[in-house]
Amino acid sequence: MSNYTQIGGLQVNADLKSLIDEKICPGTGVEPAAFWSGLESIVKTFAPRNRELLAKREELQAKINDWHLARKGQPHDAEAYRAFLEEIGYLVPEGPAFEIETQNTDPEFASV
Repeated sequence: MSNYTQIGGLQVNADLKSLIDEKICPGTGVEPAAFWSGLESIVKTFAPRNRELLAKREELQAKINDWHLARKGQPHDAEAYRAFLEEIGYLVPEGPAFEIETQNTDPEFASV
């Protein structure tokens, strides 16, 4: 990791650090130290959940791969595939209809 630098508890690519510090932060009112501190806080907060989600994704992908390998050379059965995806939790039942309202939004955005 020779092209990385330690910033607080983060290992950051030196080129990314230079970009943030020299090109992105200037003129925004955000000091580089505040940016890196904020990023470190976000990473610490969300990294455990992100690891859980990535592990779940790997688990689902392995099941999907196995399903396809077990049926290699067979015609695609869309109903069976959908049932399988629902069974493993990749697809969930559609929820009830809903509407979202906007407030204090420019008319151009509110009407889209």
